[in-house]
Amino acid sequence: MQQMWQPELETLPRPQIEALQLKRIRETVARVHERVPFYKERLDAAGVRPDQINSFGDFRRIPFTVKEDFRRNYPFGLLAVPRREVVRVHASSGTTGKSTVVGYTRKDLEMWSDMVARFLVMAGVTQDSVVQVAFGYGLFTGGFGLHYGAERVGATVVPAASGNTRRHLQLIQDFGTTHVVCTPSYAMHICEVAGEMGLDLIKQTRLRTACLGGEPWSEQMRQRMFSLYGIHGYDNYGLSELIGPGVSGEGPECKGMHIFEDHFYPEIIDPESGEVLPPGSTGELVLTNLTREAQPVLRYRTRDITRLDLATCACGRTMARMARVTGRSDDMLIIRGVNVFPTQIEHAFLEMQGTSPNYQIIVDRQGSIDSLEVKIEITEQMLSDEMKNLHRLESDVQKRLAEALSITPKITLVEPGTLPRSEGKAVRVIDKRPKEA
Repeated sequence: MQQMWQPELETLPRPQIEALQLKRIRETVARVHERVPFYKERLDAAGVRPDQINSFGDFRRIPFTVKEDFRRNYPFGLLAVPRREVVRVHASSGTTGKSTVVGYTRKDLEMWSDMVARFLVMAGVTQDSVVQVAFGYGLFTGGFGLHYGAERVGATVVPAASGNTRRHLQLIQDFGTTHVVCTPSYAMHICEVAGEMGLDLIKQTRLRTACLGGEPWSEQMRQRMFSLYGIHGYDNYGLSELIGPGVSGEGPECKGMHIFEDHFYPEIIDPESGEVLPPGSTGELVLTNLTREAQPVLRYRTRDITRLDLATCACGRTMARMARVTGRSDDMLIIRGVNVFPTQIEHAFLEMQGTSPNYQIIVDRQGSIDSLEVKIEITEQMLSDEMKNLHRLESDVQKRLAEALSITPKITLVEPGTLPRSEGKAVRVIDKRPKEA
């Protein structure tokens, strides 16, 4: 059995998990009904009394919480404790409106560290590990969440923060970093820059693992990272409205991320109707806090598209596994009536030799017709190949994407290093279409 942080909890039998969830749902609903005016109004309007929740079906009568509810109650309108009990706050950037502000009690921070510790241990972090944090520190939850989770395990933490890739690589060499935590696109960028510097990560460093989150990525990118650079990438998932990183994570089996169901209750819904879907269905993930003190959230629509697997994992963990997020219901591109997710495109072309994981999707409109262009960087080896082979690759990629998307995009192959890099989340989509009035 794989090493676990809290084995007695991570291997609870399914009936015990569900009994614990229902008990904690009742307690949480009662707390927010009593202490949070927003939820009292919502619950009363829906005719839901906390003492009447005797099943998960009863719980589903509660209306969803959405991001706009955080903005309407900015900054502290959703707190379930007096402000003096809040020992830390985090917030989103607020680039598209008011920030979503989240508060934590001291007990919340301890629970958060344990949740992060769970998925770090899955990725092989121990007291002997050196964990380099390449997420930003500040109001963003990523940096501090990963930092304190790694310290909880007992690992040595390098709080390098985001930016200055060559400096990161110097620290990786000097401090003997074994694990780096960052976005998938930035992990690939670190590997690329190492190549430019003539640094062989396997022969000249101890770095073997990347704990990745913050943006969707494909299985093909994971395989490419390992085949080209020898780095194992492990997925993890979280969102600031619920806690930050620490909702779920995966281990060496790489067959889904275990949701820590003793602290979060997951549902999968139809994004259009809001109806809860049967087990195994693909849809939008909805999450509920079960143990958070400062700011518990009921039935939060994450907008992330995934599915759940309730079967016991080969690692021995019994908690549900969520599949890799394939996209967001609110970020889905609709092109000529076809639904397109960026990860569909990445999944299709990365199976083909000669392409790199760096790409950009450009959507435009010519008259009344939408156009789709995909710019893809080729590898150094392909760059030195004959022109006829480049034309063949371009044609093959176009055919593969046409089959996957049901529309035919324009394919533009570009030289390595041409497309912009990001030290945080990659900007994959440029939508030039005029905004609807």
